[in-house]
Amino acid sequence: MFLARWSTVCVLLTLNTAVFGLKMIGYNRQVICSQGLSDCTMKDEMPLNVPLDNVMHVRNLMAQAALCCKGRGPCALCLLVDIRLSTDMDNKGSTGHDDEDYSEDNPKGAVTVCYNTAVTLPTCKKVEFTVNHSAALERQAQISMVILNPVGVSFSSQVFVHTSKSSHLQIIAVPSLDTVCSLETLERVEECDAPRLNSLINHDMNQVELQVAAKNKSLLSSMCLQYEQNGKCQRWTNLTIPLNLVTPCVCLQVWWDEEYQRSRRSLICPFLNTDIFQRNVWKNVTVFVVPGQMSNYGTILSWNLSAPCRLEAEVWPCHRTPWHFSNCKEMKGFRQHLPNATWRQNSKGRWEKPGVFENIDLQLSPCVMVKIKGMENEMGPFCFDDTGRHHWSLLIVAVMLVVSLTACLTYLLRNLVKRWASSCHNSRVVNFSKFSRTGHVVLLSPPDADGDVSGSVCALGSLLSKHGFGVSVDQWSRKEQCSMGPLLWLHSQLLKLDSSWGRVVLVVTHRALKRTEEWSHQHRAGEVWSPYSDVFTACLFLIRAHKHFGKTAAARFLLVTFERQPPGGDRGLPELLQGLPLFQLPFQTQALLSELTAGGQGMSSSRRTWTWWRAKEKDKDKPAMQKLAAPKCLQEETKTLKPLML
Repeated sequence: MFLARWSTVCVLLTLNTAVFGLKMIGYNRQVICSQGLSDCTMKDEMPLNVPLDNVMHVRNLMAQAALCCKGRGPCALCLLVDIRLSTDMDNKGSTGHDDEDYSEDNPKGAVTVCYNTAVTLPTCKKVEFTVNHSAALERQAQISMVILNPVGVSFSSQVFVHTSKSSHLQIIAVPSLDTVCSLETLERVEECDAPRLNSLINHDMNQVELQVAAKNKSLLSSMCLQYEQNGKCQRWTNLTIPLNLVTPCVCLQVWWDEEYQRSRRSLICPFLNTDIFQRNVWKNVTVFVVPGQMSNYGTILSWNLSAPCRLEAEVWPCHRTPWHFSNCKEMKGFRQHLPNATWRQNSKGRWEKPGVFENIDLQLSPCVMVKIKGMENEMGPFCFDDTGRHHWSLLIVAVMLVVSLTACLTYLLRNLVKRWASSCHNSRVVNFSKFSRTGHVVLLSPPDADGDVSGSVCALGSLLSKHGFGVSVDQWSRKEQCSMGPLLWLHSQLLKLDSSWGRVVLVVTHRALKRTEEWSHQHRAGEVWSPYSDVFTACLFLIRAHKHFGKTAAARFLLVTFERQPPGGDRGLPELLQGLPLFQLPFQTQALLSELTAGGQGMSSSRRTWTWWRAKEKDKDKPAMQKLAAPKCLQEETKTLKPLML
């Protein structure tokens, strides 16, 4: 009879909202009664022997699941039940049950609360108390119950809590153990067996360092990284995260590996309230715009906004006025608000929000503007390529570009052939028999080399080759660089220098020195350029490596320039290149050849560093110039370099 009546009430009641987390409370007593009730005791009661409530009538029942802890000890699953009662002194004694023991002023009463799951029988707890005279006057009271380790109730259970009459029923959902173990309280829950993660931001190394904390440190742990708490978790094997990948929505899960696959996972989101990483989100926002047509022949402008984290933003279309492409005027009536709850995650782990602007005039070549909440400036405009209207103009531009490139290449090849022919027909050769031997030379061009500088580099390579040097010029090895990469190609050339004595000759210009300063500044800031981008950058890495490991960079590298004015001006060379020999061509061709010969004999025996102020003193001191003058045959040889100066 009791179960049938209870089932009828269950059908009529509405299911409560599931709780996503558990409260953590401390307790000293399992039952507490409000003022007006005394001698409160709680004991187990058989479901079939539950009497009807008397003296005090239940007005309201509230129940919830929680984690009950005693002091700093472990926590256990429990049920918290709050009951509001009202007195009915006029009808006292009307129930006729044996457990009703009244005195004239302080009658006794009882309240019974039962609970069960869908697969268990009800378990009941009976609270007995004495109603004081004050409660009779106030006609209301409250009882709070703590049911520890409820029978048949576990994590992920659905629990039905009701009174003995089943007139009051509440259905609560206990969170899963995975959810509980992902909270900060997992260390105090015995059912949780998962490692913990601690994070530390290391600004000097531009990374976040992770540490696994666990009682048993001998076990192996696995980890995955996800963006947003409900995002897809991707396997992460490093104990560091680069700072450019860190965003406020980054979360990490960790669990025991292999044979401990059933281990619970702990989830932390350590950067949730750190605004310093918000810029990493803004820098990675992308917008794609595509025009289209609806089924009713109307026009639409589709857009797709993507970012590492979900954002709250506004988007609207705009059109640019002729000759003022930086100004984009808003097209009224199309602005849309994007709440962060409507985003979805794609297969690459990025969060995206697509949308369309319907019935929009595509003849105006509309673009899209974006305003992100928390960001001062607007982003955009983001436009699409209207190929249908501009394909003829693009074709004309392409044809003109091809014609211009052909003319430039013809002119450059013609000049190169002339210089090569002039170098081959030169009848005078410098006699360097007084030097013991020659080695290999690797000749590197500056990154901004134009036609004149490239021609000068090739002419210098031909000159060195005629004088017995083994020469490798980066401009002659483009195919090898494309297949091997700049850094590997340069390493292969340095192997030749190890087998036969030689040097690396780096051609510098004003712009090359400026780029060296930028490289050095960003290297100190931690934002290092890739050594695989070009040969010039790879050479800077090798020079820095020589100096870092205490090697003499001047014994391997030297600098030449074809410019009349000293590179770097009054400031001199950048710190990275200071200490390297520097030669101005063609005026110091003989000195360069002397430096490149075996042992650096002659003028370079003292390993002096050539500076621009000394070169200027040579122009003023004619006797000194006469001492450094090359033989007549060498002077004629260097004439091929004079027209190539910038």
